[in-house]
Amino acid sequence: MNSLVFSNMLHRPARTAVSIIGIGVGILLIVFTVGLANGSLRERAKREANIGAEIMVRPSGSMGWSGSETPRLSVTLADEIEKMDGIDRAIPIIQTSVSAKDSNTGSRIIEGVDLDSYSQVSGLTIVKGRAFTPGTDEAVCDAAFFAQKNLTIGGTVELFNRPFTLVGIYEPSVGARMKIPLGTMQKQLDGEGRATALLVKLKPGQSVDVVGERLDRELPNTQILLTRDIEELYMQGIPALNVFLNVVIGIAGFISALIILLTMYTTVSERTRQIGVLKSLGMSNFTIGWTIVQEALLIALGGIIFGVVATIILSIALAKWTTLTVQVDPKVVGGILIVGLLSSLVGALYPGLKAARLDAVEALSFE
Repeated sequence: MNSLVFSNMLHRPARTAVSIIGIGVGILLIVFTVGLANGSLRERAKREANIGAEIMVRPSGSMGWSGSETPRLSVTLADEIEKMDGIDRAIPIIQTSVSAKDSNTGSRIIEGVDLDSYSQVSGLTIVKGRAFTPGTDEAVCDAAFFAQKNLTIGGTVELFNRPFTLVGIYEPSVGARMKIPLGTMQKQLDGEGRATALLVKLKPGQSVDVVGERLDRELPNTQILLTRDIEELYMQGIPALNVFLNVVIGIAGFISALIILLTMYTTVSERTRQIGVLKSLGMSNFTIGWTIVQEALLIALGGIIFGVVATIILSIALAKWTTLTVQVDPKVVGGILIVGLLSSLVGALYPGLKAARLDAVEALSFE
């Protein structure tokens, strides 16, 4: 039986290969789209969560994430927070979105920070060049961004429709990939004395949950976020993205079913006389139908493997030449395997039933 299935697949190798590639492209569409969306969000969320502070304080009513808010939080609140028990430091930052022609999304998140205090909290270190001078149009960026954009120390980058001089590279990659002086950002956004968030660093041995609850009670007009939860909050904060991804998965599964249906229907039409011979030799209707289904499932499995391997290769290439991150989640691959095999089973159902119902005498006389 297995030799019959494989011989059927190899009888038309070009058609089998095209079917596998067609299904593989659909699988690539699913895995790559889901992986790119999740990978980019999680990579950005991890940079936000790895800032070294355990708590982020934002203005009450803040919507969305970094880059979408104007400076509304008074920086003097940082001094009040530092006086509370268990608090080591509280530093103001501003995150905003600027237009960027060289960005994949057409915009870029940048941060306005006091580099000395920010470095003490995050562990940021200038590894090449120097730190920017407060109040100037100077900037620093992380090493990955520097390499991907082919920038140069002493060169310029356009922010707020004017040139900023890139003076240094920092590691590790935390927060936004590019940072400018806090005072410059405040002046640019007409937000002197204000920030979009405060980063709160706790003293050793303090409970994040306890201090977070205390801040929530004593600062009623603010939002208190634990940085350990930022990654999951990012993933849950864009419900429309999940709907889009489900639609993509549904379309790709439908396309896979159509490819299998067309392939197997053509196969049955071409093998009508062969099926008649098998029936005349005593092969049951179930066995004939199951042979067609097995062939469809093998083609689908080949397409799934092709799609996943192509996604991995593409993700490696993107990681090497861009700052994009594609996350190939085993759970997603497992789900795709089930969707692909089920859609192929559905696609092979009609051709299999058609083959099983063929009359042996008519099939033998078929030309």
